[in-house]
Amino acid sequence: MIQHLSIPELYNQYQPIIRPVLRIGPIFGGIAMLMWRVRETRVPVSRNAIIIPPVAMSSGFMMFIAPMMRVPWSWAIASLVLGFFFLSWPLVSSTRLELRDGVVYMKRSRAFLAILLVLLAVRLGLHDYIGHIISPLQTAAVFYLLAFGMIARWRLVMYNQYRRIVAEGLAVTA
Repeated sequence: MIQHLSIPELYNQYQPIIRPVLRIGPIFGGIAMLMWRVRETRVPVSRNAIIIPPVAMSSGFMMFIAPMMRVPWSWAIASLVLGFFFLSWPLVSSTRLELRDGVVYMKRSRAFLAILLVLLAVRLGLHDYIGHIISPLQTAAVFYLLAFGMIARWRLVMYNQYRRIVAEGLAVTA
């Protein structure tokens, strides 16, 4: 006979497996972000390279179709605002575009590594704290909104810098 378990029961049953994955996943994400950021400084920046990440990430909003992923509107708005206005600030302040050989590149920032590590530590701390208050799926939803707000503002500022450089007529659009 097949036993049907609720989501919290499944989570409790598989918690010894899920907890380490939830801890290790962000670390691998941070390493991937660092590698991607180093690559970004070596290749020209284009309008699509700036716009596509948040547009592609927006497909994650489909998770809210599932009732178990939904959070109260106040939590969703607070997460977006926190990501957009506060957690994006270090990324925005450490990202500069520059013109090299008539093409726009992202300028390397020594502070970026430290910023990413601090943001990762803040994320892990908040994740542990919030994870004890709400379900793991709602925690994932809240952190998705936080990350989306952060990425959206960062890329919006980058796009405005890119447009300004291209509008000056100094750069070749890629």
